[in-house]
Amino acid sequence: MNHSLGLISLVVKDYDEALNFFIGKLDFDLVEDTYIPEQDKRWVVVHPKGNSGSNLLLAKASTPEQISYIGNQTGGRVFLFLYTDDFWRDYESFKSKGIEFIREPKQVDYGTFAVFKDLYGNQWDLLEPSEKNRSWKKH
Repeated sequence: MNHSLGLISLVVKDYDEALNFFIGKLDFDLVEDTYIPEQDKRWVVVHPKGNSGSNLLLAKASTPEQISYIGNQTGGRVFLFLYTDDFWRDYESFKSKGIEFIREPKQVDYGTFAVFKDLYGNQWDLLEPSEKNRSWKKH
């Protein structure tokens, strides 16, 4: 049996501002943006360019409890890991677009990384994995 992780849900305040961030600043591709009239919501999916894995579902918060988790879905831990094949290219590009890095670049055994915040404050690793990093599957 083969499985893969298809979607990761990210609670957002507003679909369009989230799309502006992910497409405009992180250079993600829009996979789907479909209005669902029965629920008065949208099914909005994005993924990094060249993606061969999971997609990100931008899920608009609709209850006070969901709103309280925007920007802090993991209690302040790094939440998502954006792998890259060229750390310095993407680091400089993101910085030029106003992305806030809260941990400066560091080279470690598993690769080169820096931590940035998305538009809501969720923490992400920008990571160029080393060759011996087993969680990185090159295609």
